[in-house]
Amino acid sequence: MENKTAQQFETIMQQCVDVFEKKMKDYGSAWRILRTSSLTDQIYIKAKRIRSIQLKGEQKIKEGIVPEFIGIVNYSVMALIQLEKGVADSPDLDEETARKLFRKYLEKARDLMLNKNHDYGEAWRNMRISSLTDIILMKLLRIKQIENNEGKTMVSEGLDANYYDIINYSVFALIKILLEGEQE
Repeated sequence: MENKTAQQFETIMQQCVDVFEKKMKDYGSAWRILRTSSLTDQIYIKAKRIRSIQLKGEQKIKEGIVPEFIGIVNYSVMALIQLEKGVADSPDLDEETARKLFRKYLEKARDLMLNKNHDYGEAWRNMRISSLTDIILMKLLRIKQIENNEGKTMVSEGLDANYYDIINYSVFALIKILLEGEQE
């Protein structure tokens, strides 16, 4: 089963990379000027929209929750890049460098997921998509609190660990929706 999860992760990862690369062609690395707190807020908006659609059972904007989960993955990877490189005053990454950094962090997320998946025995497969959304929102609230504490934690994981978890929970939701046909 773990091999199946790894293959499914790769399929979703490629979709996220494709969106990232297309947006890099459209906008360049304009996102490099964003502070991580701004990226956190972007992710939060997307997660809140997903939850709102799930609770209401309808949406007024045509775009469904799949692009929102992809956006959550991509903004989380951008946040990890910002944590490493710091905020830039202007777009400073060419497409190739940005793509390599993007893939590096997605691969780290995948490796973490595989290790956790081994220990947890694929428990995520029995979770509801709505629960995955709620956990993402909880992780975002944790990140906001850590940001408000200027990045300091006493016993908790840091910002990066929470972004990695958000990536993985979003990928799980995308696997369930896109590859296993579960209802949004």
